[in-house]
Amino acid sequence: MSDTEQLFENQQPVLVIMGVSGSGKSTVAGLLAGQLGWDLAEGDDLHPQENIDKMSAGHPLDDDDRAPWLETISSWIIEHTMAGVPGIITCSALKRKYRDVLREHNVIFVHLTLPTELILRRLATRQDHYMPVSLLDSQVATLEAPGDDERAITIDAGRAPAAEAAEIVRRLGLTPRPGSSSLGAPAPGQSSVHPVAAVAQKARP
Repeated sequence: MSDTEQLFENQQPVLVIMGVSGSGKSTVAGLLAGQLGWDLAEGDDLHPQENIDKMSAGHPLDDDDRAPWLETISSWIIEHTMAGVPGIITCSALKRKYRDVLREHNVIFVHLTLPTELILRRLATRQDHYMPVSLLDSQVATLEAPGDDERAITIDAGRAPAAEAAEIVRRLGLTPRPGSSSLGAPAPGQSSVHPVAAVAQKARP
């Protein structure tokens, strides 16, 4: 094992909660962060204004639009990896090549899936987001589900968010605990007994 591999074996996990808009990423990520005491970031908040304006006008993003956004998310992941602090971040991560930008040894993708008709109903009632319902088709068409060789788990997101969060905790062998792992805190939290090697093993099919 190389020195780099040994370093990452001892790193805390970063979960990327992924899926198309309306799949419940933000809600599930918030529940997990609260239960585990981990840092949380909302990927949609990291889009440059140009991307927000484009989506608000009903135009789908292309790969060039997404590139700086993915790099910003990658920087957040690397910052937490190097600090040895666990974290959770939301990101649609629709294509494998997008996930390749985010992929670190300690990253586990959590793919939320549910029927398109249910997503449409959710989006129709959502008032606080800049992406219109009309862009859902482009996201569904763009989506490349994680392959068997990727460190990922798939979660049925058609249930109560608390049930989805509980399944993630169970399948990854995480232990909810009080306290905070906020970056810069005097005593950043840990994910109980789980360096990334143990959690990653549970993420494999």
